[in-house]
Amino acid sequence: MPAFFGRREGERVVIEGGDALHLARSLRARPGEEIDVVDPRGYMLTVRLDSVTAERVEGSVASERKHQPEPAAQITIAIANLPAPALELVLSRCTEAGAYAFVVFQAERSVARGEKLERWATICREAAMLAARLRVPEVSAASSLDAVIGAEDYPVMLVRDAPRRLADMGAPRDLTMLIGPEGGWTEREREAASVTASLGPRNLRADTAAVVGLAIALALRSG
Repeated sequence: MPAFFGRREGERVVIEGGDALHLARSLRARPGEEIDVVDPRGYMLTVRLDSVTAERVEGSVASERKHQPEPAAQITIAIANLPAPALELVLSRCTEAGAYAFVVFQAERSVARGEKLERWATICREAAMLAARLRVPEVSAASSLDAVIGAEDYPVMLVRDAPRRLADMGAPRDLTMLIGPEGGWTEREREAASVTASLGPRNLRADTAAVVGLAIALALRSG
């Protein structure tokens, strides 16, 4: 069962909205059962339920323990808009692995179009609950690669034939990985990036590159 996000009020915890509905209808939670609830101040709470409805779930804190799953490094995934299955896989898996935030942008060779911010945010929230994270990564949209590069402090474009490997870039601590569409970067887009890095000599799908790149970046920075 995932860890839930709730509101702590002293020794009481309240869960409302979609999470309450999920507990009541899908998981069929009952008074007397215990669930895990994340306290964003850095604790995992064991909560004993005493009231369960589809609108509101309440319980008391039975125990608590320190819980610090968030990486020290803030790695943002800026990825070209992909077909829904691939993009949703990136959002889900990279949230579980510890991504700080996401930016979905329109690359020159992007096939997918449109912004589904509410859907994307829901995917990240569900993945954060599964991974028992303290926070849900923010998902935003950008109109182009240039807009992303202009807004981020240290963007690094992933390119297969880049002269430097991402595995050799232990600094800076925080960065934004730029991941292109399935059709690859255009020459103009490649020229727009001042820093590039490679994941190795093999061609990777965009969704694979996102997960592998994030894992490498976090491992270099002690996860």
